[in-house]
Amino acid sequence: MKRYGTQHALAGIDIDIQAGDAVAIVGPSGSGKTSLLHVLAGILRADAGQIFLAGQRVDQLNERKRSELRRTEFGFVFQSGMLVAELSAEENVALPSLLGGKGRKESIEAGREWLGKLGLAGKEKRRPGELSGGEAQRVAIARALTHRPKVIFADEPTGALDTRTGRATMDALLAAAADSGAAVIVVTHDRELAEAMPRTVSIRDGLIATRLAA
Repeated sequence: MKRYGTQHALAGIDIDIQAGDAVAIVGPSGSGKTSLLHVLAGILRADAGQIFLAGQRVDQLNERKRSELRRTEFGFVFQSGMLVAELSAEENVALPSLLGGKGRKESIEAGREWLGKLGLAGKEKRRPGELSGGEAQRVAIARALTHRPKVIFADEPTGALDTRTGRATMDALLAAAADSGAAVIVVTHDRELAEAMPRTVSIRDGLIATRLAA
């Protein structure tokens, strides 16, 4: 459960996501989709209820522990990519590993490997402004995957892309996540994209309205 003042953003959600699952969360604006993603990712603290990751109670962790969890066990892909404009593609991808204390050489090499897997070999030195929208979003995907997270959270990851580029980007995200064994949780307004996912959960008024399987 999550409230903002007297307003329920999440009125009671029961959801089970296994390793390797790919789930789309859909619903109208204000339905609680993004609040659910933020609570699951430990960005927001739930007002009531329990959230488990591999047997660990996420909701009981303090802010420092939740921040560490987000850095080590979770990966994030956002609509705008949120890349650091001053860094090259390989440096952007290496950033989570560097912040986690890994060496620069090791982190950069891992970043280059993921960029290659996502079709960006040869563009490792380019900065975000030198990439197309689809290429920049693939850099964001590589950044989310480079530290081998258990869960990838994607908030409208194709919202800034045209339909063709967006679909190719999602295909790349799902394929890369499947290769690493990570679960993927995607919040999207794109019904066609959601219906192409293995599993869809529809949220309305902070409650699960339907659970659909492709």
